[in-house]
Amino acid sequence: MVDKSGSESVSDEGRLLAGRYRVGALIGRGGMSDVHIGTDARLGRTVAIKLLKSSLAADPAFRTRFRQEAQAAARMAHPTIVRVFDAGEETVGEPGGLESQIPFIVMEFVDGRLLKDIIREGPVQPTEAVRIIDGVLTALEYSHRAGVVHRDIKPGNIMITKTGQVKVMDFGIARAISDSSTTVAQTTAILGTASYFSPEQAKGESVDARTDLYSTGVVLFEMLTGRTPFRGDTPVAVAYQHVSETPVTPSSINPKISPALDVVVMRALEKDRFARYQSAVEFRTDVEIAGSGVIPLHRPVDEASASLFGTPPTATSGSELALKQLAEDATMVRTQRRPPVIWIWAGILSVIVIVLSVMIWAFSLTPSSDLPDNSRKVPSLVGESYEAAQNTLIESDLAATMAQEASATVPKDKVTRTDPPAGTIAQPTDVIKVYVSTGPQPVTVPDVTNLPIADAQAAISALGLVPGSITKENSATIAPNLVLRTDPALQASAQTGDTINLFISSGLVSLPNLVGQSLTAASELLQSPSVQLVPMPTPDTTCASQPGSPVTKQSQAPGDVQQKSEVSLTYCAK
Repeated sequence: MVDKSGSESVSDEGRLLAGRYRVGALIGRGGMSDVHIGTDARLGRTVAIKLLKSSLAADPAFRTRFRQEAQAAARMAHPTIVRVFDAGEETVGEPGGLESQIPFIVMEFVDGRLLKDIIREGPVQPTEAVRIIDGVLTALEYSHRAGVVHRDIKPGNIMITKTGQVKVMDFGIARAISDSSTTVAQTTAILGTASYFSPEQAKGESVDARTDLYSTGVVLFEMLTGRTPFRGDTPVAVAYQHVSETPVTPSSINPKISPALDVVVMRALEKDRFARYQSAVEFRTDVEIAGSGVIPLHRPVDEASASLFGTPPTATSGSELALKQLAEDATMVRTQRRPPVIWIWAGILSVIVIVLSVMIWAFSLTPSSDLPDNSRKVPSLVGESYEAAQNTLIESDLAATMAQEASATVPKDKVTRTDPPAGTIAQPTDVIKVYVSTGPQPVTVPDVTNLPIADAQAAISALGLVPGSITKENSATIAPNLVLRTDPALQASAQTGDTINLFISSGLVSLPNLVGQSLTAASELLQSPSVQLVPMPTPDTTCASQPGSPVTKQSQAPGDVQQKSEVSLTYCAK
């Protein structure tokens, strides 16, 4: 699923987690976890299994937070987000009889490359960088609507599939770690480099959705230039630059970058979170405008952003202005040393009355499930025609736009899903993307001969096919547990959603009864392409030889025997 670097973990491979997830080969290694390919034995699907470092599990607070955040991440279902299917802890034995808890996450298996590996090869073309960052911001738009802040947006958490789709992973995990880590050193070791920290993260302040947008700006800068905006000898030095230094424009490093993209990147990297983009939608809109070569206009903080994050702390109140004027204007003379006592008591009583009124009003409120007048809940449209779905949305004062995708389960011309999904609270100005099925997509059964079971299932799943039953058959040439053939056969025509059954080698061959056959015929039969066993002629000097030297005894009984094994053929030779 991810980086191929790292040595294979022998101790983890083959382990069964939660009684259903078989751990396969190591496919990625990070600062806080190892990632393995795996198989969900209950559902018969290929998954990615992330095993977190056992050192994290030593903290009970982390285990509690980890379970809560993994459950929150599992509720998010979006094409640009790597799905979390399951999470838990596995008790394993340590040398010396001790036991430890290993937290694990079972995720969607994604066949692709990490963005960090792509950037390592050099700067990304501006058009491709715009397309990738658009996918990242689409994922953040969805997660921020769900109230989930990622906190660790970086190229190591962004994947690009073989078809070019953007997938963001590890939602909620960064929060579980950062909320449970007790020291800066622990947090830095787990969350990786400080190159993608927002100023508020570097200062240890509270974070919100705009923190993710700053980190996304860093990722966009790195894609365009091939390097991060700030570099230093230590994470602390890099974090200091995020707080105090202004980054250079991407075009000063890569002249291919347009002034429009410079404007977008520099606004995303504003130190003051009120000065940078206030939402993923706003950021994505400007990226799309800049991608067309037009410099986006700077817009002031709108009312929606102000109500969400508060008013920017720039306005000076009337009382502050009066105090400032009093301090600066020597001509203004105070004529009274202090207010009359009656004024003081009147002010205190007024405050008490206001506090009591607010308390009475708050306790008298009754919970309401009604939506605000300007909000709408996206209805469930799956299975409807696009026309019917459009009419339903119009009745809810929502606009619709159509997109198409192949589906093995939803009939052609029927709605498969919406973005945002059903149940999401939307505004009347929002446009709901309605995905319509084009029916099952024709595919060709891949050639998975001689592949291990997990690799064959992954290749089948990558094409939208469903791995089916596994049947063992004898073979003289294919090693044990490698694929012999498929049903339907390889290169046959199929459709997405079709089941492909696998036939694998048992590592055995069928040994016939050779007693009574001539030594020559028996030896030739053992060496035939379909058997390929090793004949070992053994003379018996206790009996008289006969024409053709017929076999009187064989060392292994007829039936299934191991490939390439030796068979002793006894014959009379006196």
